[in-house]
Order: sequence, then structure tokens, then C-alpha cells
Amino acid sequence: MVKKIWCVYLLECKNNSVYTGITNDLNTRMLKHQTGKGSKYVKSNGFKKLLGSISALNKSNASKLEYEIKQLPRTEKLKKFNLI
Repeated sequence: MVKKIWCVYLLECKNNSVYTGITNDLNTRMLKHQTGKGSKYVKSNGFKKLLGSISALNKSNASKLEYEIKQLPRTEKLKKFNLI
């Protein structure tokens, strides 16, 4: 069995808000967001583009990092992903 690496990702919505999530299959998750089958937040605000991702060792670490990032203001989120 192949162990998948979990990651935290940041995407931009059409209303210019940013969304933070976790997955162990980034390509499939982005496809779901693009087709309106991902999260309710992205479905209602529209998918614009993937801004970046950070690899985590496992689901637990990814969840903790996701929570940490979700507490940050937009500017700090972008800094965490080296986008500014």
C-alpha cells in the first residue's frame, strides 16, 4: 500500500478571499473545487486558483498546521506560503 503525503493548501476564490484546506491528493482535490464538489465555502465563493501547498508528514500534522494557518490574517497566510 502506497502511503500518501498529506498537505495543507491555500487557494484563492473568485471574490479574492483565500481558503485553507488539507488533502492527501492535491490534484483530485483541486478538480473537486473547480467543479463545485469541494468545500461549501469554495463552492459558494468560486474557485480562482491554487496559491500553494505545504507538505506535512501525516494527517495529524496537516490538521494542526491547517488550524494554525486558518487563525492568521490574509497577509500572514500569504507569507506562510512564501507568496509575499
